[in-house]
Amino acid sequence: MSKKQKLELTWIGKENRPRLEPRILLEDPARSYHAKRRLTSADFFDNRLIFGDNLLALKALEAEFAGKVKCIYIDPPFNTGQAFEHYDDGLEHSLWLSLMRDRLVILHRLLSDDGLFWIQLDDNEVHYCKVILDEIFGRQNFISHITYERSGAAGLGLGGFVVSTGESILLYKKNQLPLRRVLSHQLLDGKTMKRYNKALVDLGERTLVREFESKSNGELVQVYKHTGFSIKTISLAKFEERENEIRAEFADKFEYLFRTNQIQKENQFQRDLVSMMDKSHLYTVDYTPSRGKHEGKLTTLYYHNAELFAWLKDTSELSDGQITKSSSITNVWTHTEIPKADIANEGGVDFPRSKKPEQLLRRIIDMSTERGDWVLDSFAGSGTTGAVAHKMGRRWIMVELGDHCLTHIAPRMRNVIDGMDPRGITSASGWAGGGGFRYYRLAPSLLEKDKWGNWVINHDYNAAMLAEALCKLEGFSYAPSDAVYWQHGHSTERDFVYVTTASLTHEQLQQLSDEVGSDRSLLVLCTAFRAKADAYPNLTVKKIPKQVLSRCEWGHDDYSLQVENLPTMEKADPPKPGQQSLFDGEA
Repeated sequence: MSKKQKLELTWIGKENRPRLEPRILLEDPARSYHAKRRLTSADFFDNRLIFGDNLLALKALEAEFAGKVKCIYIDPPFNTGQAFEHYDDGLEHSLWLSLMRDRLVILHRLLSDDGLFWIQLDDNEVHYCKVILDEIFGRQNFISHITYERSGAAGLGLGGFVVSTGESILLYKKNQLPLRRVLSHQLLDGKTMKRYNKALVDLGERTLVREFESKSNGELVQVYKHTGFSIKTISLAKFEERENEIRAEFADKFEYLFRTNQIQKENQFQRDLVSMMDKSHLYTVDYTPSRGKHEGKLTTLYYHNAELFAWLKDTSELSDGQITKSSSITNVWTHTEIPKADIANEGGVDFPRSKKPEQLLRRIIDMSTERGDWVLDSFAGSGTTGAVAHKMGRRWIMVELGDHCLTHIAPRMRNVIDGMDPRGITSASGWAGGGGFRYYRLAPSLLEKDKWGNWVINHDYNAAMLAEALCKLEGFSYAPSDAVYWQHGHSTERDFVYVTTASLTHEQLQQLSDEVGSDRSLLVLCTAFRAKADAYPNLTVKKIPKQVLSRCEWGHDDYSLQVENLPTMEKADPPKPGQQSLFDGEA
């Protein structure tokens, strides 16, 4: 019997995985930002904007945030255009898949058990990516393949057999779904507006014309006739030209908009009521239903032309000056659900072709999280994810390597914090400002080569940075004690780590051992020591950098997914046995 096999996607270089260095993050206080005062008790100031390679940044976050992020949304480069024109056939897709796989593995670790993962792609790589996600998340955790209507056919030209107007969003859960039900809110469509284009603007005077007891429950039924009433019809002529004007009038008269329905033949109670009415008048009937959702409650029905009123407000809602209808969310997200007419102005930043509408992220975050939950976007782009999360009262982490981290994202978030961003979901979410964020950059590699080619501790590292970096490498939480000099971090309540660039003597190690005591243990990382490493039962003594030399790929700063920026490759013969291939040792 052959080795057990499984269904999987294979590609050149799949087995080559980078040995990532878990870098530390260095805050830049001059670029961090917060509101001048706390506006509410729910303001969050621990949000993170990280400048640097996103694969290294994800690795840097892993120790602190594994299993804590409720919503991850990424919009990676799609592998489109002429990015690979210099590569041999097929290799570009292998490279893209390797680069994506390495990120997806860490993102899966960061996601909480009830977290949701969203990835937006076009049709170039979405199907390959789906198979990788099935491997990482488990096929049983796939939820949906959503089609997002990015644009209409107009303006895209007529090229191509089928014009592409949509993108794909793949949705996965970590283990369990969050206990949330979110509805879709779509702008009132023209067909519905034609049906509900009458408004009862004035009830006039009403006079009791009939009174009797209900046969079903004995409650009093009162029939009133109205005089001097006013019904206005809203014109929908030239709708495309006047749409904003018409919608504004609908919103202004929302409480009074109605249509009428003929009475069903089988409803004898309604037929009896209508038989008492003149068709040209308005009538109201006060009664107490004996069943249904209004059972036992005094209710008023409205009639005109002997037909029963149906109110628009009973099936729609008015929010932020717009009338919308609610329904269950499907796997097709259209323009009417997620309008993007003002997307160019959202956030006050220019980001051609790549900016996502705030309403899209609002839906994603709303479906995934509660207030205070963590939201992560490791391809931050123009910063839409963080802006929306901030306005919705969520904590956020964004990672971006491009210059727009400073030119677009940071200014956008400062405007959000200062309450100076009036667009997007600001009004709908009731956002008025507050909170803040910390700006981080990746520390340089812990080790660098000296002029003789030997790996040494990076000269940019001070004592605190060295201690924090080695804590992260060894799996300790960095928590330096003010009272105990040798406690730089801990893994449990009784296991500690001490980092020093000193050369320790036998006497110094013995003193450390005595202070640690028999009920605790200490990992000592030092540049040199003059004693037997196993002479102290409660100490583990190791040299640096020797202790960590084989752990990682040192000095590797760029795992960029922007594959068009990689050096070009000449077409070559297949490697002979024993030769190193293009992807050996690379991801």
